[in-house]
Amino acid sequence: MARISFSYLCPASWYFTVPTASPFPRQRVAFLGLFFISCLLLLMLIMDFRHWGAALPRDRNYERYLARVGELEATDTEDPNLNYGLVVDCGSSGSRIFVYFWPRHNGNPHDLLDIKQMRDRSSQPVVKKIKPGISAMADTPEHASDYLRPLLSFAAAHVPVKKHKETPLYILCTAGMRLLPERKQLAILADLVKDLPLEFDFLFSQSQAEVISGKQEGVYAWIGINFVLGRFDHEDESDAEAPQELAMGRRRTVGILDMGGASLQIAYEVPTSTSVLPPKQEEAAKVLLAEFNLGCDVQHTEHVYRVYVTTFLGFGGNFARQRYEDLVLNETLNKNRLLGQKTGLSPDNPFLDPCLPVGLTDLVARDSQVLHVRGQGDWVACGALLRPLLARSNTSWASLNGIYQSPIDFNNSEFYGFSEFFYCTEDVLRIGGRYNGPTFAKAAQDYCGMAWSVLTQRFKNGLFSSHADEHRLKYQCFKSAWMYQVLHEGFHFPYDYSHLQTAQLVYDREVQWTLGAILYKTRFLPLRDLRQEGIRQAHSNWLRLSFVYNHYLFFACILVVLLAIILYLLRLRRIHHRQTRASAPLDLLWIEEVVPMIRVQVGP
Repeated sequence: MARISFSYLCPASWYFTVPTASPFPRQRVAFLGLFFISCLLLLMLIMDFRHWGAALPRDRNYERYLARVGELEATDTEDPNLNYGLVVDCGSSGSRIFVYFWPRHNGNPHDLLDIKQMRDRSSQPVVKKIKPGISAMADTPEHASDYLRPLLSFAAAHVPVKKHKETPLYILCTAGMRLLPERKQLAILADLVKDLPLEFDFLFSQSQAEVISGKQEGVYAWIGINFVLGRFDHEDESDAEAPQELAMGRRRTVGILDMGGASLQIAYEVPTSTSVLPPKQEEAAKVLLAEFNLGCDVQHTEHVYRVYVTTFLGFGGNFARQRYEDLVLNETLNKNRLLGQKTGLSPDNPFLDPCLPVGLTDLVARDSQVLHVRGQGDWVACGALLRPLLARSNTSWASLNGIYQSPIDFNNSEFYGFSEFFYCTEDVLRIGGRYNGPTFAKAAQDYCGMAWSVLTQRFKNGLFSSHADEHRLKYQCFKSAWMYQVLHEGFHFPYDYSHLQTAQLVYDREVQWTLGAILYKTRFLPLRDLRQEGIRQAHSNWLRLSFVYNHYLFFACILVVLLAIILYLLRLRRIHHRQTRASAPLDLLWIEEVVPMIRVQVGP
């Protein structure tokens, strides 16, 4: 350490030293640098922990709850990142248009688009229906576009104008159009393809207007239900619903049962089988099985599904009742002719119908033939009379009407029952939801055994569901027996099967097959976002490989610098203490030499 010497000769010489530079300012600078680096390191650690936390498995049920709550809110049409799509359901009694929207794809090729139904400012679903069905244009196909104009004008008013040119429009016609000759079908579709683009700017081509089969409609319904239930989400392999998981993180899908007034439909996933079927069964399976890929890339097989789907015309609740009445009428009249009886020919000698409540009187009329009936309320006997209507064959692989049915693993399956499956269990019996065979049979049997006067009084007292009406009370006994026979005798469901959920809504909303249709039709759209994401990644790859963006290397360098600063401070402090100890004896010696001189000079 350098020193500066000062000499005072009068009245005495006094030497002392002063350091040219104190180590303490350098220590303060080093400490400030250390503090700054520590804060930077802490900030980066916090950001990295947030990144890691985002990557940790989340509570999927909570996320789905938030997503369902968000679906009930009004759609933000000011958001430029939203895309829109339109589906027109041209049914037999009318046509409806559904407006859907979805945000940009998240970039994961294994995820589907997050499509939701659009809601207006009042948080109501954006949907509009007109009557009659488009099949009414069979003789005037040149007016088909005029027929759909109100629906498309309605949609155009809700979709932002700047999004019209990139909004796909799909016009899908079902049962009503299927009944028309092909020539008339093509004439109606041709008019739509020719005239609609002249008035509306939606993304629409000839392939987007079609008549779909019952098989396609069933597949779309199956897709929509499973999408809403989150069964296409393959990224969460450690979900709490682990028993529902399959290999490769693929969740178990649900099958659907839907019984309307005229038809019955079943659809469920069939695993790929390595077993060889007999030629007759194999040919039937090819017709009834649909294999499709919901993924945006045909090379990814995570979203390849093989679904068995069948529609049974005439097996709906109301149509089945008509078939039953026809059977009873013909058998009773034939029996009367053979035995000379007059059963059912007058109110005093009615036919005792086990499928109607006790004491209920009814009249079955077919042309000029009339049959008087009175309810007997025998639910077990009713089921026995209904079995011939199932038209089952003696083969083990056949279900209703002798149609081939793919095997179901009842120990590892789950089904949802809609329409009549829900009405039969909930409207009167009030046991909708999780289906229990013995409980349902007991409740249905008790209901059928009640007197009609008691049932009507209970109805007036409001003891049944608000959806129940007199028609439901009258035919509940028959429909419950029919549903039971179809489920267990027709589709071979075990009587103790406990994985059937009867429902009218899924997460408090009605799920239409149109949702499944737009999911399938737009499955390749994520490729556009994936390509853009790939371009961005290509431009940023060199950054990720550089020194700054390799955070592990960056942390290591920070630690090296931090260690160097600490070693420097320790060395600086050691040098300072060494110099302090070395200079202290010299200062004392100088003081001892100077003090006697001062005493001599100040003496008398």
